[in-house]
Amino acid sequence: MVKISTLALIAAISSPSASAFTLVQNVPSSTLRPSSSIGQSTRAAEETIASPPSGITDAMKSPKREKILSEPGLWEYNFGLQDPQLALPHGIVTRQTPPEKYEITEEQIQTLERDGVVHIKGVFDEEWVNYLRDATKFQTEEPHFWAFAGTASKLYDYIQRNIWQTNKAFANFYYHSAMGHVLAQCGRTDEVRISTDLLMVNPNKGFKWHQDNQNGPITWDEGIRFWITMDETPAEYGAPVYLKGSHNNNVVDEQAVFVDPEMEGLEPYKGTEFGYRTMPGDMLIWHPRTIHKVDGPSDGIWTTYRRVLGGTVAKAGTTYHDKTGSGGVLSDLGRHGLVDGEKLDSSFFPIIYPNFNNKEAKERDNGDVGRSPRDIAGKLGGLAGKASGDKFFSFFKVLGSR
Repeated sequence: MVKISTLALIAAISSPSASAFTLVQNVPSSTLRPSSSIGQSTRAAEETIASPPSGITDAMKSPKREKILSEPGLWEYNFGLQDPQLALPHGIVTRQTPPEKYEITEEQIQTLERDGVVHIKGVFDEEWVNYLRDATKFQTEEPHFWAFAGTASKLYDYIQRNIWQTNKAFANFYYHSAMGHVLAQCGRTDEVRISTDLLMVNPNKGFKWHQDNQNGPITWDEGIRFWITMDETPAEYGAPVYLKGSHNNNVVDEQAVFVDPEMEGLEPYKGTEFGYRTMPGDMLIWHPRTIHKVDGPSDGIWTTYRRVLGGTVAKAGTTYHDKTGSGGVLSDLGRHGLVDGEKLDSSFFPIIYPNFNNKEAKERDNGDVGRSPRDIAGKLGGLAGKASGDKFFSFFKVLGSR
């Protein structure tokens, strides 16, 4: 385990070397408290958003509306690789057992193509959900430096991009779970790579109508967005709401994040709002251009958990697109050596379907895949221009519920 003082943190940020970020933190899984079971709550139909969450007693609720997860202190952040040493479900042997499969229907695939979003229920069973909960519990108790900016901004109780690069448990989930198979079917593709991912715990401020432009170095049509939920979404807030079919719009700028649903050209999507109250083990999958929002609690306080593993995967044939100079570069801050137009084939964007690649996995385990202050400074330098700055500022318009 590597804890760091304020002075050491500042020194590490300004260091020209990435060596400070390849330390390994191993914490035995026996130190983690076991997750609670999913429970036997009845799933609500997609059309229903109003039924109250089950399994939550009055004694479990916080009468003073106190946050269930507090912001880490500066001294609590860790650097380097982290390994919770969690056993995989279903007797899976790490880096040996092929990834699992989960068949979806042609109707679900067509729903995604037509509406730009599909809710697939019950992809992951109780064992997988508890595995993800334990991995998330470890991460929030041992926060990583790469979560500092997002968490300190209070956007989320905890948020970290490219969690698979630093936390081995999430990398193993991608390598061995059925996630890749589900997304391959949704994209009608024979290859799936992780472009970028996020661990998100409790969106305090919510996000107004927006489209996703932090998809890694790929185009909208090359990617598929995903959410994997670990908790029952509260009835009152937290359920993502989408404008069905809005992935077909041609009026929202490619680099914009904030979207005014009243803008000219979006008239066909008025009245198409649809909310998806996801449950533990569900997947929500959408086109990166589909316009959506998430409302947080009005006071910004989550008294229960809403833990989500999400991100963007790249389909077969995807090429690398250098987004230096645009807001989209924030999801591509590694020194992978790819240049614009090259095939997206790198351990920085690991293949997870039809099978993981042992060489890529070893490079990740050796600390060869990651970010450093020098990488970040070089790629963010292009954001200094006014045009890029104006488009990047669009992100901040998204913050805040409703």
